[in-house]
Amino acid sequence: MAQQATKQPGSINHQTALIYTMVLVSAADRDMTDAELSMIGQEVQKLPVFRDYDAADLPAEAAKCAEYLSQDDGLDTLLGLIATALPGMLKETAYALACDIAVADGKPSQEEIRLLEMLRHALKLDPRAAAAIERAARARNATL
Repeated sequence: MAQQATKQPGSINHQTALIYTMVLVSAADRDMTDAELSMIGQEVQKLPVFRDYDAADLPAEAAKCAEYLSQDDGLDTLLGLIATALPGMLKETAYALACDIAVADGKPSQEEIRLLEMLRHALKLDPRAAAAIERAARARNATL
């Protein structure tokens, strides 16, 4: 990784937090589809926040996220790590990425919707901002 922030034990940097967010949503229904995985890769390649991120680290980061999920209270631990690692304006970015992953393969599953709700609360997002982000994700990913 090109630029790694100094980390406390059990902490993650903002890029890892964004990746964990996308992986969490993709894994929420226990079916990480090709569309979701492809979108995660595309977001890492195109977004300015990942400009100095080595995309070769993505599979290892996804595996670390899965390790957390396999532990007791893993989801709560991950949500806490994500919320702590993200500065204010990147919390909305994380939620936007989560919404994009949720709609990547069509209509979000009930599990994905529930995870988005948990993420909204963990990130302490304004409900109006969250609703706008959700609507924008649906509009960006709409098909006929």
